[in-house]
Amino acid sequence: MSTPAGWYPQNDGQQRYWDGQQWTEHFAPGATEAALPMASAQKPARSWYVRKRVLIPAGIVALAIFATALGGGGDEPTQPVSASSPTTSAVKAAEPAAATVSPAPTTKAAAAVPKPAPKPAAPKAPTLTSGQRNAMRAAENYLELMGMSKAGLIRQLSSPAGDGYSKADATYAANHVKVDWNAEAVEAAKNYMEMMPMSRSGLIQQLSSSAGDQFTKAQATHAADAVL
Repeated sequence: MSTPAGWYPQNDGQQRYWDGQQWTEHFAPGATEAALPMASAQKPARSWYVRKRVLIPAGIVALAIFATALGGGGDEPTQPVSASSPTTSAVKAAEPAAATVSPAPTTKAAAAVPKPAPKPAAPKAPTLTSGQRNAMRAAENYLELMGMSKAGLIRQLSSPAGDGYSKADATYAANHVKVDWNAEAVEAAKNYMEMMPMSRSGLIQQLSSSAGDQFTKAQATHAADAVL
C-alpha cells in the first residue's frame, strides 16, 4: 500500500508535500500535531486548485505572447472587428430602400405663347373722282362762309343756279365733309336774329322749312333754344 498524498513533517521542522508517488518541491511551515490531520486532509486539494487557477491563466498568457512573437512582423496589427457592431454594408442592407419620388408629370406642356395677330392694314384712301373731290372743296367753302344744313348744302351744290354738280357728287360731299350740323343751325339762327327780330316759333319755322334752310326740326329747335 502506497503512502497517501499529503503534507509530511521534515527533519528541519518544515512540511513537504508528497503527491502519492514522489516528493514535490513544495514546502510549508511546520504545524502542530493537532492541525496535522486537518492539513493532511484539506491542504492537498486546496493547494492543487490554487495551482490550477494560477498556472492555467499563466500558460494562456505565455501561449499568446509566443503566438504574437511568431506572427508579428512589420505589418500593423489588424484591428479586431467588434461582433456587437454590424458593418456599414450590413446596416445598409438591412435598411429598406428609400422610395424614389418621381415628379408628377405635368398635365400638359406649357402653352406656346401665341404670336400677336398682325395689325390690319390701314384702309386705303378711297380714290375720288374729280367731281367728288371738287364738290368736297366747294362744300367746305360754303360751311366756312355761312351756316347751312345738309339738305341745303346738297341743293346748293347740285342746283343749276348753284354749283351744278351732279346729285351724287353733291351728296358724297355732304356725307363726308367734317361738320357739326347742330352748330351750323345755331350759326344760321344768329344770322337771322342779327338781321331781324324773330319769335321762337318763327325762327324754328324758318330754319326747318323746305323753302328756308331745311334743317331738321330737332336741329332748328336746338338753335332756337341756343339764341333765345
